[in-house]
Amino acid sequence: MTKLKDVYPLYLNNVAAQPNEDLEVTDKFTNEVAFRTALATPDVIEEAIEGAVTAAEPMAKMASYERQDVLQHCVDRFKERFDELAYSLCVEAGKPIKDAEGEVSRLIDTFRIAAEEAVRNYGEVQPLDISARAKGYMGMWKRVPIGPCSFISPFNFPLNLAAHKIAPAIAVGCPFVMKPASKTPLGAIIMGEVLAETNLPKGAFSILPASRDGADLFTVDERLKLLSFTGSPGVGWDLKAKAGKKPVILELGGNAAVVVDHDADLDDALERIIFGAFYQSGQSCIGVQRIIIHESVYGKFRDMLVAKTKTLIAGDPKNRATFIGPMISEGEAKRLDGWIQEAVSGGATLLCGGNRTGNMLEATLLENVERDAAANREEAFGPLALLSKFSDFSDALDEVNDSKFGLQAGIFTRDLFKTLDAWDELDVGGVVINDVPSYRVDNMPYGGVKDSGLGREGIRFAMEDMTEIRNLVIRRRPG
Repeated sequence: MTKLKDVYPLYLNNVAAQPNEDLEVTDKFTNEVAFRTALATPDVIEEAIEGAVTAAEPMAKMASYERQDVLQHCVDRFKERFDELAYSLCVEAGKPIKDAEGEVSRLIDTFRIAAEEAVRNYGEVQPLDISARAKGYMGMWKRVPIGPCSFISPFNFPLNLAAHKIAPAIAVGCPFVMKPASKTPLGAIIMGEVLAETNLPKGAFSILPASRDGADLFTVDERLKLLSFTGSPGVGWDLKAKAGKKPVILELGGNAAVVVDHDADLDDALERIIFGAFYQSGQSCIGVQRIIIHESVYGKFRDMLVAKTKTLIAGDPKNRATFIGPMISEGEAKRLDGWIQEAVSGGATLLCGGNRTGNMLEATLLENVERDAAANREEAFGPLALLSKFSDFSDALDEVNDSKFGLQAGIFTRDLFKTLDAWDELDVGGVVINDVPSYRVDNMPYGGVKDSGLGREGIRFAMEDMTEIRNLVIRRRPG
């Protein structure tokens, strides 16, 4: 049986260090302390940044195949440690075991894609003789590493969202310092343990659990040439304001919508929407929060959703039958429970769920929620979905867009023209047809607009952000 250690280190300049045991991490189902990790102090963070600066040149000089070998080593070791990684997610994140295993599979995919892309960092030869004055000139450009990077990752996907920063950085040759979420640091620490087995230059990486105040040190230092943050909009935009001249990549929140048109396959849509709304207790920035249903099928589909939601098994995430596990904290569960009660007080109808015990909140469906209610306007980030109806498809698209967020949207339709209309009209980073907005493959460009962030992840797209174009112009000898 998989068992976690009592104490874990941080990783400072490629090496395990145990300056203290100050960070207590709880089992999110039992709320008991599961293990302790070291907590990075300001002097440790400073040493890590110095190490990353020193490592920038040797990292940039690594051959493509050498970076590929590092990434492939990670793929192989993650496969060997699959069960341990999945169990760690059950404990520190409260993620049901089947979802946890899915995230480990995606971690492996992400590093495998990065290993493939590490040898594809192409440039281009460009003709410059576009006019007489440029006759005899030729140009070419290549991509070079931007330099030391700063990464801050969230609690809800402790493995894969950290991987979407670490893997492309290694692929292009950027050293980095990473602050994992203090509630779920273990996934990143295990990645550090695996990276420490490789021959990366000293200072190539540091994995540093730190307090929220420590995030400023990962943000303001001018020696760090890029900040990539995944988390809440309020924190993300605040960090961007403090980041100075460095480029900032933000993957923030959402209150994603799915549209179910009159011609949709309702049985298929049901399975996908239940998954999208309630997998890992709805704690996903692209989880289904708003379900917009054509009036002709609204009553039928509402009843299907309610019946299916009532069958979901809640409980210990280590039990393979569990679908709904705990939220990350009791405070978060209380927040969302408050929004549900507020919506009901404002005239919404509670279709199912709506009860809370500690950090366990039932899968909840509401209808007739006021547009200005927090449950509709803000990011729920928990097991809540709202139902509404439409008659005209363009009105449904308007309702999707009636949000300060714009991450992804889902449309269930068989109509090609409506598909193209949605792609044209929806102010989001991605449109998913005949599936939920929660769908993501790890090589696609992923990110949002409006309050959902800046930039795109997906290995090749992150590699572009972590590199700069360096141009070369050659004047050929006359004659």
